[in-house]
Amino acid sequence: MKNDEKQNPPAYTGLSQSSLSNLRGKQSVRATFKLSDKAINVIRIVSNQMGIKQKSLFDHLIGEIDSMKMVQKEINENVMVELNRTQKTFVLSRKTLSDLERMSRDHEASRNALIECSIQRLLPLISQEQKKHRKRKEMLSESERYLGRGLAILQQYKDVLGENDPVYAKFENAMSVLALACRDIEKFIEKSRLIEDF
Repeated sequence: MKNDEKQNPPAYTGLSQSSLSNLRGKQSVRATFKLSDKAINVIRIVSNQMGIKQKSLFDHLIGEIDSMKMVQKEINENVMVELNRTQKTFVLSRKTLSDLERMSRDHEASRNALIECSIQRLLPLISQEQKKHRKRKEMLSESERYLGRGLAILQQYKDVLGENDPVYAKFENAMSVLALACRDIEKFIEKSRLIEDF
């Protein structure tokens, strides 16, 4: 027996049992829920605006057990029946889905109701983002006016000093950077337009 152990020592993974368990908990799984269109849009908007993966949002929402206990008190299954709900599949971590199923059993509440109520906690975040979106649009207009004025000055540099002048080159570079920034801001605002109709 000892000879066999010497020939075939146990494989060393460098990971403890708890580390392996933690990694398994982070594996992605698909789960389908019946949610209101509003809840589905909230997840999409917050993920889009904040640059956070939907999976991470669910980890956060369901992972806060104390907050979820408060959510569980607010659940009204009758309201869920009245909602016009759509079937939607999301990617969650295995641990998050396991926590959700445990809470559903422990508190006799459907997974759909738990998810629907927890998503409502993101509404103040959307309200903040709507205000920021309006401000970004105003600031973009201001930046574009500033860029227009800068390009007019650049033309003056060109007329007075010529294109080969080092001062012209530096100012031209500054205007190129500003023009690129304006384009990037415009793209971000365009991508965020869905928040306007929420």
